[in-house]
Amino acid sequence: MNILGSLLTPPTTPVQTRPRRGIEIKSKREIEIMRQASRIVATVLKEISQIIEPGMTTADLDAYAERRIREMGATPSFKGYQGFPASICACINNEVVHGIPSPRKVIRSGDIVKIDTGAYYNGFHGDSCITIPVGEISEEAAKLVKVAEEALYQGIEQVKEGNYLMDLAGAIQDYVEANGFVVVEDFTGHGVGRNLHEEPSVFNFRTNELKNVRLRAGMTLAIEPIVNAGSKQVRILRDRWTAVTVDNSLSAQFEHTVLVTKTGYEILTDRALV
Repeated sequence: MNILGSLLTPPTTPVQTRPRRGIEIKSKREIEIMRQASRIVATVLKEISQIIEPGMTTADLDAYAERRIREMGATPSFKGYQGFPASICACINNEVVHGIPSPRKVIRSGDIVKIDTGAYYNGFHGDSCITIPVGEISEEAAKLVKVAEEALYQGIEQVKEGNYLMDLAGAIQDYVEANGFVVVEDFTGHGVGRNLHEEPSVFNFRTNELKNVRLRAGMTLAIEPIVNAGSKQVRILRDRWTAVTVDNSLSAQFEHTVLVTKTGYEILTDRALV
């Protein structure tokens, strides 16, 4: 889930709220808890990618995600967060972020479906997003999904103590634009830990409007480039949550919760490990 950091307010669910204390450096104990929270998220997303099929609704996927998160001893991070009504954000094709699951939103062959979810476990959150091709998709859609995922890893490769947020932001932007797509600038990644959204804002494009933070070991970041096939501009629907592309072009997103280490990084929501 990715809301521009400067617009965030503390979550409304008391059990998931901690005082915001700026950029937090996690202890070994806290990192281990975050590994467990992130493993739950990775498991749920991996399972959804395996069961999704035409004819399902986004409400079906939301019910599945909530059940599995709770079965693994965690609480859905998104449900109730600032009033959001579901355990996942589900976006299809031109929907960019924060799509509300609905029994009326039927998944069809040829769709690309973005599923973003989080798990709150023993006081800490994990957060991740994937874009899933359903059935046979167009060449443009396939390229967009591929570039969005690769852009995430281009950014992650820049993560290590001593580097700066601008290093990963520039790597993401350059890769996306070199492949003929654009980065959405209305939303950013974020720190993650005791709160679902923490400092710093983790941007995916070069800017002088957000602080260029130096990375330190123990920081935990939700890195999440959103890539559009057409215009980078978005608009918000009447539900006051769902963002869509202004030109009806396709949009794709990938996200990982990443730990900064002395020599590099650890992807806490790595689906290959579950």
